[in-house]
Amino acid sequence: MPGHDNPLLLDFPDSFETERLLIRAPHPGDGRAVNEAVIESLDNLRPWMPWAQTAPTIEENETFVRRAAAQFALREDLPLFLFRKADNRFVGGSGLHRIDWSVPHFEIGYWVRTSLEGQGYVTEAVHGIANFAFTALSAERVEIRCDVRNERSAAVARRAGFRLDGCLRHDARGARGELRDTYVFSKIRGE
Repeated sequence: MPGHDNPLLLDFPDSFETERLLIRAPHPGDGRAVNEAVIESLDNLRPWMPWAQTAPTIEENETFVRRAAAQFALREDLPLFLFRKADNRFVGGSGLHRIDWSVPHFEIGYWVRTSLEGQGYVTEAVHGIANFAFTALSAERVEIRCDVRNERSAAVARRAGFRLDGCLRHDARGARGELRDTYVFSKIRGE
């Protein structure tokens, strides 16, 4: 299937489920749950996420959530939130970013709240989101990029069956402004 000339006309669900997770687009009112998870996880997020350098207010997170919902509706970015189905607890954030609808090509980003690390939620989410990209969005390529020093993030990509395409040396600035090297992992349609 060729790329999409007008992604605004694409109809696809704004939520889907995996075994333990509800994965959905942001909704107004999610700011409090996001804020609680970010505050809890700030020390673990700070080295990798430029947006996690200082503690946000609930109002700042609600503003982010509403912008994210608008970006999803406009098909400019497809942010996704992860909720545990058993109790609706906010698990973390993810999404399909750096979109090129002409291919289509997407990059999955992710973070998990500190209290739920090491339980396989992110790997489960990445499997589900990649499947969503290939089936609902006709993706030809899905990438995961991470700082080469972020061993846990790279391990998720490997566990989810992504192949290491290579390392881009000094291609970006890290969360604290330092030059970083970036791993690029990918899955292509049919793999």
